[in-house]
Amino acid sequence: MRTWQVERRKRTKHLIELGGLVVKAGIVDLTGDDRATIYGAMIWMAEKLNSEDGDHARDTWTKLGKMAFEMERPADPNDRVQPQPDRA
Repeated sequence: MRTWQVERRKRTKHLIELGGLVVKAGIVDLTGDDRATIYGAMIWMAEKLNSEDGDHARDTWTKLGKMAFEMERPADPNDRVQPQPDRA
């Protein structure tokens, strides 16, 4: 496979993954798949990141995203949750 084909496939995979995040976050459903609204929100995000509050926004959004990814991660089969005793 030629170098340009490999690079094109990598780029395509990256774009598909980014689109998946938009769906996963519920943005598509919440906006009724309105591309103008989604694009406008992304422009607003970019402006926020370029503002003087950009570092704070990035830190906040990173923490939220990491927490969401962690909540989706399947539990390790070796980590067994002890059943809570019935206190009734």
